[in-house]
Amino acid sequence: MKSIVELVLGLFVIAIGLANIKGNISTIHWYNRRRVAEEDAPKFGRVVGTGIVIMGVGLVISFFVMTFWIEHIADIIVLVMGIGGFLVALYGQFKYNKGIF
Repeated sequence: MKSIVELVLGLFVIAIGLANIKGNISTIHWYNRRRVAEEDAPKFGRVVGTGIVIMGVGLVISFFVMTFWIEHIADIIVLVMGIGGFLVALYGQFKYNKGIF
């Protein structure tokens, strides 16, 4: 059951990230996008969306690894992809929002 929830959550997170990449940044908290210039909004969406997609892909890969291979390796994949995606999104946050808040 845990792995199915992980798969569904991963697909949902990927969908949100793809929406951000396509320019819809309304799913990002208002305080994380309030200082983003109008002309930088598409770039901000691409960077943050890419980070979110990386996190979602990590969850989906983890589902398949957990289902067909070794469970503890799946946890490592989620951790590494989660941190990687977070750092990419944080980069976009600092670059286009000029800070976290």
